Amino acid sequence: MRRIIPGWVKWPQLDIPLLTGLLLLMSFGLIVLYSASGESMDVVYRQATRLGVGLAALLILSQVPPHIFRIWTPWIYALGIVLLLATWAVGVGRGAERWLDLGLLRFQPSEIMKLAVPMMTAWYLHPRRLPPEPMSILVSCAILIVPAVLIARQPDLGTALLVAVSGGFALFLSGLQWRIILGMLALAAAAAPAFWMVMHEYQRNRVRTFLDPESDPLGSGWNIIQSKIAVGSGGLTGKGWLNGTQSRLEFIPERHTDFILAVLSEELGLLGVLVLFAIYLFIVGRGLYIASLARSTYARLLAGSLSLTFFVYVLVNAGMVSGLLPVVGVPLPLVSYGGTSIVTLLAGFGILMSVYGHRNFIR
Repeated sequence: MRRIIPGWVKWPQLDIPLLTGLLLLMSFGLIVLYSASGESMDVVYRQATRLGVGLAALLILSQVPPHIFRIWTPWIYALGIVLLLATWAVGVGRGAERWLDLGLLRFQPSEIMKLAVPMMTAWYLHPRRLPPEPMSILVSCAILIVPAVLIARQPDLGTALLVAVSGGFALFLSGLQWRIILGMLALAAAAAPAFWMVMHEYQRNRVRTFLDPESDPLGSGWNIIQSKIAVGSGGLTGKGWLNGTQSRLEFIPERHTDFILAVLSEELGLLGVLVLFAIYLFIVGRGLYIASLARSTYARLLAGSLSLTFFVYVLVNAGMVSGLLPVVGVPLPLVSYGGTSIVTLLAGFGILMSVYGHRNFIR
């Protein structure tokens, strides 16, 4: 039989359980977004389009062997640094220069660093002795601190911390000893007063609001107070889809982006939230399982750090909406309305798929 498909075309080697979990999450997210956006099909269509672009990126990256990612990692990291410097110089945004406007394309370079930093940390640690020696730890810390500082200067402290955490997970998974981890945490705690001094005033106000939101209930405390009311009013089973009063009357701020979990909690209740979190935990657990199958240090550290960082996104957003963490502008992954962040997240899962598809190869 004559060959119809060229030899260079390969069927995607995808992890079906992980892909199923992602599709369930995205479908659930579109349902919640329809309500949170005030039944706007335009918003849902735009979100679905971005999810489609992200899935295309996932399929493409899943076919790239991990050792190719390793070869290109320093260049991707360097490009990210250059783009961050360009954002500092000619970036656009409302109150914060976080975007680069290229005419036909407008994106956040900081999103690239959510992938580039763990990639670079894993690349650096790949050929070295593990657990890492002191010099390797210092260089790894520098790899994640440099982009974090550039992002914090935009200012975007929330993303800066998440970028640093993503690289920190790669370092942690390399076998970092607990005494070193505790020492680094103690050093960070000791530096907290100096860190407070260099924060912008609005960032300090977020911390103050987190500690005492009732001190300014109609001002800075409004967002978190209304969010907590929505979360609590949902009870066990919620008020029903499309029947949330806090969201419908527009008491919940940013209800289709950062605070979409509050809308879900009010309408679907605790049971709805538990279903969502069960999907998240399955995705994270599957990602860690794929990391355990990796045959190289680079692939194992990268897959593990991407999975754990995804978990941190969920944890931070849930803590922010429920008042357990300060408001830092972290969206709920693949549920909140977004653009660059959606494509970046699904691109990361494309790398996980690559690790799975090439798990039988050592390179």
